[in-house]
Amino acid sequence: MREKIIAIITSIIFAIFLISTTVKITLNFRPLYYFDIEYLKITEEVDMDKEEIKRNYDVLIDYLQPSYKGELEFPSLPMSEEGRIHFVDVKNIFIFFEYVMWITLFISFGGLIYLIIKNDYIVFKYTAIMLFAFPLILIIPFLINFNYVFTLFHKIAFTNDYWLFDPSTDPIILLLPERYFMHCALLMVVLVTIYSIILMLLYRYLIFRYVKRKGAE
Repeated sequence: MREKIIAIITSIIFAIFLISTTVKITLNFRPLYYFDIEYLKITEEVDMDKEEIKRNYDVLIDYLQPSYKGELEFPSLPMSEEGRIHFVDVKNIFIFFEYVMWITLFISFGGLIYLIIKNDYIVFKYTAIMLFAFPLILIIPFLINFNYVFTLFHKIAFTNDYWLFDPSTDPIILLLPERYFMHCALLMVVLVTIYSIILMLLYRYLIFRYVKRKGAE
Protein backbone atom coordinates (compact mmCIF):
# COMPACT_ATOMS: atom_id res chain seq x y z
CA MET A 1 0.00 0.00 0.00
CA ARG A 2 2.85 2.36 0.90
CA GLU A 3 4.61 1.75 -2.41
CA LYS A 4 1.37 2.33 -4.34
CA ILE A 5 0.89 5.71 -2.64
CA ILE A 6 4.51 6.62 -3.37
CA ALA A 7 4.02 5.51 -6.99
CA ILE A 8 0.90 7.67 -7.44
CA ILE A 9 2.47 10.75 -5.84
CA THR A 10 5.69 10.28 -7.82
CA SER A 11 3.68 9.86 -11.03
CA ILE A 12 1.86 13.14 -10.46
CA ILE A 13 5.10 15.01 -9.72
CA PHE A 14 6.91 13.35 -12.63
CA ALA A 15 4.05 14.27 -14.99
CA ILE A 16 4.22 17.90 -13.81
CA PHE A 17 7.97 17.87 -14.48
CA LEU A 18 7.52 16.54 -18.00
CA ILE A 19 4.75 19.03 -18.79
CA SER A 20 7.01 21.82 -17.51
CA THR A 21 9.74 20.70 -19.90
CA THR A 22 7.31 21.02 -22.81
CA VAL A 23 6.80 24.68 -21.85
CA LYS A 24 10.55 25.28 -21.94
CA ILE A 25 11.05 23.33 -25.17
CA THR A 26 8.20 25.16 -26.89
CA LEU A 27 9.51 28.57 -25.80
CA ASN A 28 12.93 27.78 -27.24
CA PHE A 29 11.83 25.97 -30.40
CA ARG A 30 12.37 28.97 -32.67
CA PRO A 31 12.06 27.01 -35.95
CA LEU A 32 8.31 26.84 -35.32
CA TYR A 33 8.03 30.62 -35.47
CA TYR A 34 10.43 30.90 -38.40
CA PHE A 35 8.16 28.49 -40.28
CA ASP A 36 5.06 30.45 -39.26
CA ILE A 37 6.49 33.71 -40.59
CA GLU A 38 5.84 32.39 -44.08
CA TYR A 39 3.03 29.95 -43.31
CA LEU A 40 0.93 32.63 -41.58
CA LYS A 41 2.12 35.35 -44.00
CA ILE A 42 3.29 37.59 -41.16
CA THR A 43 5.37 39.71 -43.55
CA GLU A 44 2.10 40.86 -45.14
CA GLU A 45 0.88 42.24 -41.80
CA VAL A 46 3.89 44.48 -41.16
CA ASP A 47 6.28 46.53 -43.25
CA MET A 48 9.23 44.28 -42.39
CA ASP A 49 11.12 41.51 -44.14
CA LYS A 50 11.56 38.03 -42.69
CA GLU A 51 15.02 38.69 -41.24
CA GLU A 52 13.88 41.81 -39.40
CA ILE A 53 10.88 39.95 -37.99
CA LYS A 54 13.19 37.16 -36.81
CA ARG A 55 15.51 39.67 -35.11
CA ASN A 56 12.67 41.20 -33.11
CA TYR A 57 11.27 37.78 -32.23
CA ASP A 58 14.70 36.50 -31.14
CA VAL A 59 15.16 39.49 -28.85
CA LEU A 60 11.81 38.71 -27.21
CA ILE A 61 12.64 35.02 -26.72
CA ASP A 62 16.08 35.91 -25.33
CA TYR A 63 14.42 38.28 -22.87
CA LEU A 64 11.92 35.63 -21.73
CA GLN A 65 14.72 33.28 -20.68
CA PRO A 66 14.75 33.05 -16.85
CA SER A 67 18.52 33.60 -16.86
CA TYR A 68 18.31 36.86 -18.85
CA LYS A 69 18.73 39.93 -16.62
CA GLY A 70 18.54 42.83 -19.08
CA GLU A 71 15.67 45.02 -20.22
CA LEU A 72 13.52 44.29 -23.25
CA GLU A 73 14.35 46.52 -26.20
CA PHE A 74 13.15 45.60 -29.66
CA PRO A 75 15.59 46.39 -32.49
CA SER A 76 13.03 48.13 -34.70
CA LEU A 77 9.71 48.24 -32.86
CA PRO A 78 8.31 50.75 -30.36
CA MET A 79 6.77 49.52 -27.12
CA SER A 80 4.37 51.13 -24.64
CA GLU A 81 4.84 51.00 -20.88
CA GLU A 82 1.83 48.67 -20.65
CA GLY A 83 3.48 46.40 -23.21
CA ARG A 84 6.71 46.39 -21.21
CA ILE A 85 4.82 45.47 -18.03
CA HIS A 86 3.00 42.66 -19.84
CA PHE A 87 6.25 41.09 -21.02
CA VAL A 88 7.61 41.29 -17.47
CA ASP A 89 4.51 39.36 -16.38
CA VAL A 90 5.06 36.81 -19.16
CA LYS A 91 8.69 36.40 -18.13
CA ASN A 92 7.60 35.77 -14.53
CA ILE A 93 5.35 32.94 -15.75
CA PHE A 94 8.30 31.27 -17.47
CA ILE A 95 10.42 31.78 -14.35
CA PHE A 96 7.67 30.06 -12.36
CA PHE A 97 7.70 27.09 -14.74
CA GLU A 98 11.49 26.97 -14.48
CA TYR A 99 11.26 26.63 -10.70
CA VAL A 100 8.50 24.03 -11.03
CA MET A 101 10.58 22.06 -13.52
CA TRP A 102 13.66 21.83 -11.30
CA ILE A 103 11.78 21.20 -8.05
CA THR A 104 9.66 18.42 -9.56
CA LEU A 105 12.73 16.94 -11.25
CA PHE A 106 14.55 16.40 -7.96
CA ILE A 107 11.46 15.17 -6.09
CA SER A 108 10.38 12.75 -8.83
CA PHE A 109 13.95 11.53 -9.30
CA GLY A 110 14.06 10.45 -5.67
CA GLY A 111 10.72 8.66 -5.98
CA LEU A 112 11.71 6.95 -9.23
CA ILE A 113 14.99 5.67 -7.80
CA TYR A 114 13.19 4.28 -4.74
CA LEU A 115 10.55 2.50 -6.84
CA ILE A 116 13.02 1.14 -9.39
CA ILE A 117 15.12 -0.34 -6.59
CA LYS A 118 11.92 -2.04 -5.40
CA ASN A 119 11.28 -3.31 -8.97
CA ASP A 120 8.01 -1.36 -8.93
CA TYR A 121 7.67 0.06 -12.43
CA ILE A 122 3.98 0.96 -12.32
CA VAL A 123 5.00 4.60 -11.83
CA PHE A 124 5.85 4.79 -15.54
CA LYS A 125 2.43 3.43 -16.51
CA TYR A 126 0.65 5.86 -14.18
CA THR A 127 2.64 8.79 -15.56
CA ALA A 128 1.98 7.70 -19.15
CA ILE A 129 -1.77 7.56 -18.50
CA MET A 130 -1.76 11.01 -16.87
CA LEU A 131 0.19 12.48 -19.76
CA PHE A 132 -2.07 10.83 -22.32
CA ALA A 133 -5.11 12.35 -20.62
CA PHE A 134 -3.53 15.83 -20.65
CA PRO A 135 -3.63 16.39 -24.46
CA LEU A 136 -7.11 14.87 -24.64
CA ILE A 137 -8.35 17.41 -22.11
CA LEU A 138 -6.65 20.26 -24.00
CA ILE A 139 -7.33 19.33 -27.60
CA ILE A 140 -11.13 19.25 -27.33
CA PRO A 141 -11.60 22.91 -26.22
CA PHE A 142 -8.81 23.96 -28.62
CA LEU A 143 -10.67 22.46 -31.56
CA ILE A 144 -14.04 23.81 -30.46
CA ASN A 145 -12.99 27.42 -29.79
CA PHE A 146 -9.29 28.22 -29.46
CA ASN A 147 -9.95 31.97 -29.26
CA TYR A 148 -12.11 31.48 -26.16
CA VAL A 149 -9.50 29.27 -24.48
CA PHE A 150 -6.74 31.72 -25.42
CA THR A 151 -8.66 34.66 -23.95
CA LEU A 152 -9.62 32.72 -20.82
CA PHE A 153 -5.99 31.79 -20.22
CA HIS A 154 -4.94 35.44 -20.32
CA LYS A 155 -7.71 36.47 -17.93
CA ILE A 156 -6.59 33.79 -15.47
CA ALA A 157 -2.83 34.22 -15.87
CA PHE A 158 -2.68 38.02 -15.71
CA THR A 159 -4.05 40.48 -13.17
CA ASN A 160 -4.45 43.30 -15.70
CA ASP A 161 -5.59 43.79 -19.28
CA TYR A 162 -2.21 44.89 -20.64
CA TRP A 163 -2.22 41.79 -22.83
CA LEU A 164 -4.81 43.54 -25.00
CA PHE A 165 -2.23 45.24 -27.20
CA ASP A 166 -2.89 48.23 -29.42
CA PRO A 167 -0.97 47.62 -32.67
CA SER A 168 -0.34 51.35 -33.04
CA THR A 169 1.67 51.48 -29.79
CA ASP A 170 2.78 47.83 -29.55
CA PRO A 171 3.21 46.54 -33.12
CA ILE A 172 4.89 43.39 -31.77
CA ILE A 173 1.37 41.96 -31.55
CA LEU A 174 1.24 41.93 -35.36
CA LEU A 175 4.26 39.62 -35.32
CA LEU A 176 2.55 37.24 -32.89
CA PRO A 177 -0.78 36.16 -34.40
CA GLU A 178 -3.12 33.97 -32.39
CA ARG A 179 -2.61 31.04 -34.74
CA TYR A 180 1.08 30.98 -33.83
CA PHE A 181 0.12 30.42 -30.19
CA MET A 182 -2.24 27.67 -31.31
CA HIS A 183 0.70 26.00 -33.03
CA CYS A 184 2.70 26.33 -29.80
CA ALA A 185 -0.12 24.63 -27.90
CA LEU A 186 -0.24 21.84 -30.48
CA LEU A 187 3.52 21.38 -30.18
CA MET A 188 3.11 20.93 -26.43
CA VAL A 189 0.35 18.37 -27.03
CA VAL A 190 2.60 16.46 -29.44
CA LEU A 191 5.51 16.48 -26.97
CA VAL A 192 3.33 15.28 -24.10
CA THR A 193 1.93 12.51 -26.31
CA ILE A 194 5.45 11.42 -27.26
CA TYR A 195 6.43 11.36 -23.58
CA SER A 196 3.39 9.21 -22.84
CA ILE A 197 4.20 6.69 -25.56
CA ILE A 198 7.85 6.45 -24.51
CA LEU A 199 6.92 5.87 -20.86
CA MET A 200 4.38 3.19 -21.74
CA LEU A 201 6.94 1.41 -23.91
CA LEU A 202 9.51 1.73 -21.12
CA TYR A 203 7.04 0.27 -18.63
CA ARG A 204 6.33 -2.72 -20.88
CA TYR A 205 10.04 -3.30 -21.47
CA LEU A 206 10.90 -3.16 -17.76
CA ILE A 207 8.07 -5.55 -16.87
CA PHE A 208 9.13 -7.94 -19.66
CA ARG A 209 12.74 -7.84 -18.47
CA TYR A 210 11.72 -8.35 -14.84
CA VAL A 211 9.48 -11.33 -15.64
CA LYS A 212 12.18 -12.86 -17.84
CA ARG A 213 14.79 -12.42 -15.11
CA LYS A 214 12.52 -13.93 -12.45
CA GLY A 215 11.76 -16.88 -14.73
CA ALA A 216 15.45 -17.57 -15.17
CA GLU A 217 16.08 -17.74 -11.42
